[in-house]
Amino acid sequence: MITLRELDDHITYQEQLTRQAAPIVLVNAFHVAPGDGTALVTAWADDAALMKGRPGYISTQLLRGIAGSGSFVNIAVWESAAALRDAFTAPEFQATLSRYPRGTVASPHVFQKVAVPGICLG
Repeated sequence: MITLRELDDHITYQEQLTRQAAPIVLVNAFHVAPGDGTALVTAWADDAALMKGRPGYISTQLLRGIAGSGSFVNIAVWESAAALRDAFTAPEFQATLSRYPRGTVASPHVFQKVAVPGICLG
């Protein structure tokens, strides 16, 4: 089962999902015991397959820390915070959370690109 831990002390993930923002990037850091990495990937793949079929989904990528790390980061692009909220709160998605390894901690947070002249596009 997953425990959610906020990434930002000033706004919760749930509050972010109520805001009007588009497009958005979900960054979700997962932490598991290093030996639970395979189980996390399996559970995440089930979630990703479900999310891929939801309206507003654009793409996702899972990253893993190197050298035996138990840290993972999911980066998912959505058309809007509302689309992510609808997908995240869907009962079929919520049911998948019990498949994660015991002790999994997730820290989801919603971002938007920032334009920095000469460096990156917004």
